[in-house]
Amino acid sequence: MRRSLRFLVGALLGLAVLATAVATVGVDAIVTRATRLSPLLLAVVVALVVIEGLVDAIGVWASVRPLNDGLSGRESVQFALAGDFFDIVSPAGPVTSEPIMARFISVATDTGYSDALGVRSVAKYVKSGTQVALSAALGVLVLLDVPDATGILSVLAVAIGGLLVVGVVALMSRDALSRLLVAVLTPLVRRVSALYRDRPHDRATVRAAVERFWTRIVAFRGTPGLLALIALGGVLEQFATAITLWVALHGVGHPVALLPILVVIPLPQVASAVPIPGSLGAYDLLLGGALVVVTAAPSAPAAAAVLVLRTVTLVFGASVGGVCAAFLRGWRPT
Repeated sequence: MRRSLRFLVGALLGLAVLATAVATVGVDAIVTRATRLSPLLLAVVVALVVIEGLVDAIGVWASVRPLNDGLSGRESVQFALAGDFFDIVSPAGPVTSEPIMARFISVATDTGYSDALGVRSVAKYVKSGTQVALSAALGVLVLLDVPDATGILSVLAVAIGGLLVVGVVALMSRDALSRLLVAVLTPLVRRVSALYRDRPHDRATVRAAVERFWTRIVAFRGTPGLLALIALGGVLEQFATAITLWVALHGVGHPVALLPILVVIPLPQVASAVPIPGSLGAYDLLLGGALVVVTAAPSAPAAAAVLVLRTVTLVFGASVGGVCAAFLRGWRPT
């Protein structure tokens, strides 16, 4: 009941943010623009959204490869699309997607939960870092002469600095973080495992799991090729999303350049910190506002393009991703 209540409250909050943003721009103006999109361009948008979902499988395959030879190509696609589904339906939004997926990855690869969470944490870090670094480099080239874009460049610079600090601090303070994790997680793990085990997990089990988590993270230093594939998947995903918005903006009657759109794609990821299913409303507001700044597009066509993108993305992720999630092994605790 509590999970359902959190989902309902989060969804209502997201819808309220979205409704406020739409009302501010003008419902009629947005709808008028969105309905200009021809069936052909709509089909292109759908195809690009599908491609964006598929290229995410590259990072999934590369990150899970160290776990008992990892997943097959088909399984990687299934897990990538299932991850999109959990991004949408989770009460806490995309923040909880990787912890949820780690459960199913551990079952599919016959490894432990901490092993799966470790490799997926690396994938999330490398993917986000690569996308932000690419956006910052392009931003310096194409947005320096845009006065209103100073804030966006500052956010990208802070994001890069934050990622570097988090990575360095995590590795240098490994022992202290491990002790903290063991102290925090032991009561929770003991209580949860007592629901389905006669002998709940104890502190020693949690300590061993945390150690495996760190071991999986550090082991990627010996597999630079896998890290490169994760980074490549993130870049391809970023390009696919940017091209989708570019096509949508052309379709709603306001063509713009592609590179400025590519710069702002990682910015709405900040919305994932807000516990709203699918970052509904927060993501749309941030992306629409960023498009207005970097492309000089009016609010109405920018909001319409984002609305088209998000409608197709959410429908595809909830439907096809939901089917992929339904066929995952590991729904029942063992």
